[in-house]
Amino acid sequence: MGLSRLPAVVVLLLGLLLAGCAAPVPTAGGTPPAAGPAVPDAGSAPVSVRVPAIGVVRDDVQRLGLAADGTAEVPTDFERVGWFAGGAARAGGGPTVLLGHVDSRTGPAVFYRLRDLRPGDLVELSRADGTTARYAVSRTEQVAKDRFPTFAVFGATADDVLRLVTCAGAFDRGERSYTDNLVVHAERV
Repeated sequence: MGLSRLPAVVVLLLGLLLAGCAAPVPTAGGTPPAAGPAVPDAGSAPVSVRVPAIGVVRDDVQRLGLAADGTAEVPTDFERVGWFAGGAARAGGGPTVLLGHVDSRTGPAVFYRLRDLRPGDLVELSRADGTTARYAVSRTEQVAKDRFPTFAVFGATADDVLRLVTCAGAFDRGERSYTDNLVVHAERV
């Protein structure tokens, strides 16, 4: 992603991190960004994800982007994983970022056990072009939403890396949102 597109991504991500995992996310100032992030070739889009160590098997990865009102889309089903389509999602092109809910009003959601991942655990990602990429977890971090490492998670990189993101920390009932995010960093193997 070029630097000229970075402001739209930053606005989107700041909104994503300030809102709850299960709610639409307003952008700064409530207006849509002028230009959205670059979208990679549709053939490289993730279509399924498997995380054996925590029992995640999803063959219906949902494409996420910006809604018409400038809010960030989140998975509509608490059991689905969403792919942030503004990321690279292609070999050697940069971060592939997958978002999922930690829970819902009825119980645990798709990324509930994300916190249990350890370095070396594998993640398999199948793409629309028929290729499969394997990633190994390198580290996990829990960060306050107001200190989210936006560039470390979503920023351009020459490496083919994967980020898994969900909510974590205490639940703020007044805000109907968790206070933190959990980010799992994984490298291509």
